[in-house]
Amino acid sequence: MGGGNQMLSLALAQRFQRDSAVLVGIAVGAMANAALSAAGGWLISTMIASDARTLFLALALVLGGVGLLIAAKRPDTLDSWRTGPALTALAGIFILGFGDGAQFIILGLATRTGDSVMAAIGGAIGIFVACAPAVFLRKPILASGGLLWIRRMGGSILMSIGAVMALSVTSLL
Repeated sequence: MGGGNQMLSLALAQRFQRDSAVLVGIAVGAMANAALSAAGGWLISTMIASDARTLFLALALVLGGVGLLIAAKRPDTLDSWRTGPALTALAGIFILGFGDGAQFIILGLATRTGDSVMAAIGGAIGIFVACAPAVFLRKPILASGGLLWIRRMGGSILMSIGAVMALSVTSLL
C-alpha cells in the first residue's frame, strides 16, 4: 500500500471522477503486466534447476520487501494524456509495473512453480486489490498515518520469508 500503483490510481480517480472506468483500466493493465511477468517466469523456469528457482523467488521476495521500505515516489499523473479514464489507467498501470516489486515477485512465483497461469492470476488480483481502495477511498486512506506502518511491516515480512527460503534451500537453516 502507498506505492506508485496506488498513488497513480488515486490521482486518476481524482482526475476523472469515474471510478468504474478507472477500475476497469487498472484491472486490464494489471492483468497484462502480470501475464507478461508470469510468461517470463515460466521461460526462466525451463532453464534453471529447482534450487535455483527457489533462490530466485527468495531474491524476489527480499528485494520486494526492500522496495516496500523505500518511500514511493509520486508517479506522473498523466495529465497530458488525451485518453479516457480506462485507457489512461490501463496504460499507466501497465507501464508503471515495469521494474515494480510486484512484477518481480510474480516473475519469481512463476519461475519457482512453473505455473505461469496461477502466478499471473494471483498477481493481477493482488495488484487490483491493492489499487481499488485508493480509487474508492481516495484521500482518507492516504491521509492516515498507517500506510508507512503497513509498508514497513509488509517489507519486513517479505524480507523474512525470502531470507528463510534462501537459507533453507542452501541448507544453512
